Amino acid sequence: MVPEANYPVSFYFELSFEGEDAAFHEVTGISKELGLEEVPSGGENRFNYRLPTVAKSQNLVLKRALVPAGSKLIDWCSETIDGGLDNGIETKDVTLSLLNAKGDAQVIWTFHNAYPVKYSVSDLKSDENRLAIETIELAYTYFNVRQ
Repeated sequence: MVPEANYPVSFYFELSFEGEDAAFHEVTGISKELGLEEVPSGGENRFNYRLPTVAKSQNLVLKRALVPAGSKLIDWCSETIDGGLDNGIETKDVTLSLLNAKGDAQVIWTFHNAYPVKYSVSDLKSDENRLAIETIELAYTYFNVRQ
């Protein structure tokens, strides 16, 4: 008999930003990888050495139903994207928690020095009955994972 596994499900999560919990429909871009540089082997033509370089990651992409007003996250996006580079970009830490059935955090990702790089709204069509979705894209320096 195989013991029952208690694996986390991907649909129960929360995002925390400056003490404000924000509900999102979808979060993508949680990945990191070690870059590689290929260097030819001197005198050996059959292969190249593959040497590690710096780690790189994708942008964190957040999708949710359009929030009409009162979101600190949207205010931060507006200030960063519309503010130009004269004032400098204010980075913040963003935390994403994957929850179990009781609402306790199973896995926590903390994205350090994040800042918004893109904001968009889904197409508005009069012949469809769908929610308007806003997409927020954040760049960040690195992330930690805690379990």
